[in-house]
Amino acid sequence: MEIITFGCRLNNYESDEINKLLDTKGYTGAVIINSCAVTKEAERQLSQTLRKIRREDPQKKIILTGCASTINGKKYEEMADFIIDNSQKLHITSYEKILEKEDSTIQMLNKAPSKIVALPRRSRAYIQIQNGCNHSCTFCIIPQGRGASKSIPVGEVYEKVRTAVENGCNEVVFTGVDITDYGIDLPGKPTITQLLERILRLLPNLHRLRLSSIDVAELDDDFIDLFSREKRLTPYLHLSMQAGDDMVLKRMKRRHSRNDIITFCKKARAARPDVVFGADIISGFPTETDQMFTNTFTLIKDLRIAHLHVFPYSERDGTPAAKMPQVDKRIRKERAAILRTLGSDILHEHYKSQVGRLIDVIVEGGRTGKAADFSTVKLEGDDVEVGKLIKVRVIRALRSSIICDTGINSLHDL
Repeated sequence: MEIITFGCRLNNYESDEINKLLDTKGYTGAVIINSCAVTKEAERQLSQTLRKIRREDPQKKIILTGCASTINGKKYEEMADFIIDNSQKLHITSYEKILEKEDSTIQMLNKAPSKIVALPRRSRAYIQIQNGCNHSCTFCIIPQGRGASKSIPVGEVYEKVRTAVENGCNEVVFTGVDITDYGIDLPGKPTITQLLERILRLLPNLHRLRLSSIDVAELDDDFIDLFSREKRLTPYLHLSMQAGDDMVLKRMKRRHSRNDIITFCKKARAARPDVVFGADIISGFPTETDQMFTNTFTLIKDLRIAHLHVFPYSERDGTPAAKMPQVDKRIRKERAAILRTLGSDILHEHYKSQVGRLIDVIVEGGRTGKAADFSTVKLEGDDVEVGKLIKVRVIRALRSSIICDTGINSLHDL
């Protein structure tokens, strides 16, 4: 049986959890599609996949879950045999009646259009700490698919991280929809900073702890202080930024301003001079003028944001932004291309600055790895076991990666 995953890291994590739920049951003969509905393109790809499966194997059971199943379930009733609401997809009872009496093993396949690949377990573990969102950005439909913010209790997060470390994972990534809103619904209202501090204190053998994405409006100086003191927090911060112009941010109904982004990045860089920033950016948001776009471009350039995830704005029915005056789709794409080129140039400059340095790398498959600052690493020299945390020397910089030598003084655990 296949599990096909569309969309974000959280969906990939949840597909892995579905796989674990079903792994001991011996079900077969069906495909589970964990869907995404963040853009029209995501749903177009979903429909295309559903039709292809039905065309190639008319007898196969198709089970649809994920955000699209909740937001647009009726649309897919004729394409899928069964629809499981997104809120119920991690419960075994949701699958038992559908899949009972099957008698083979489950095979996990990840075919996410977002290019997120399931990494070997010993390289990295994604741990969900939160789901849903309490905010209503005008472009976003995800709260309708995932509901209000719900945090995983600290004790449960600890147990998941402890298990990952005991299984040999050298890096853990905290993921969710709005992870910096963590704890607001829990007794005592523990913050994301308090959770990080507790995990790092109780698990000294955890080498790296990474945050998937952050909202600067939800982080205070306590986080900056911990980021300064605790070097196991990776020096890579991915900002849920979306734009760098105040009017666009206001119309998006974001909680931060342009100056909030600048202030946070300056504090983070003062705390950790080696920090590298990434950001999610929407180009061509409704009403975005050339000057508003230039403000975003300038902010990215000034702050040297190296890892950009740029998406041309995509209308979503049922969102306020879809009713605003729209920017021509050609302009949206042109602006996205300009920002991607800028990000590529900044990243290349960062990679060139690393040449000659010794850096820590976690080895992944295919002679690749990830540095602590999220640099993509290609390894030359001696073979190294997947999952190992090693020290290597950067010998060359490409536009999309750095080349590192696994030779002299590099093949030892840290």
